[in-house]
Amino acid sequence: MPSATDLPPSVTLEQVLADLADDGVSAPSDRVDDLVEQVERAQDHGIDLRVVVVDRDPRIDSQLRDLATEVGSEQGGTVLVLSPGWVGAYSDSLDRVTLEAAQDRTYTGDPVVSTRNFVDSITEPGPDWTAWTVVLIVLVAAAAGATAAAKAVRRRKDEAAIVEPDVR
Repeated sequence: MPSATDLPPSVTLEQVLADLADDGVSAPSDRVDDLVEQVERAQDHGIDLRVVVVDRDPRIDSQLRDLATEVGSEQGGTVLVLSPGWVGAYSDSLDRVTLEAAQDRTYTGDPVVSTRNFVDSITEPGPDWTAWTVVLIVLVAAAAGATAAAKAVRRRKDEAAIVEPDVR
């Protein structure tokens, strides 16, 4: 019977969860301290982040997303899974657009740089949509007012031309 998820070869959910338990990072030991720093930086911004680094690319990239989803289902929060060439992510607090935009900035091949880029992307402030909406409304109203004024001037000129015919 096939499993519900397709995880990368030589990776078990139990192993990853055990490794994440102490510091939110499952990675080669030479990368853990730098990755823990990024996890803590995300936490400073209110994001519960876990980072998993696998040593080789899986057969298909969706295996990384499946692993992230499994970890997220067990522990909650936001999960970033990195392999040398691919990225997978899951979050119960970030919308999919934000998550995918952050993923797009992670394709560096270096898990620390990738994680830093991911954290930068999910913690940087987005556009102030209220301000943009107000500016747009003001511009549309100004254009409508200018159009109405131009039509009024033209109408007065047309009416004046009818009342006072041009005599030459």
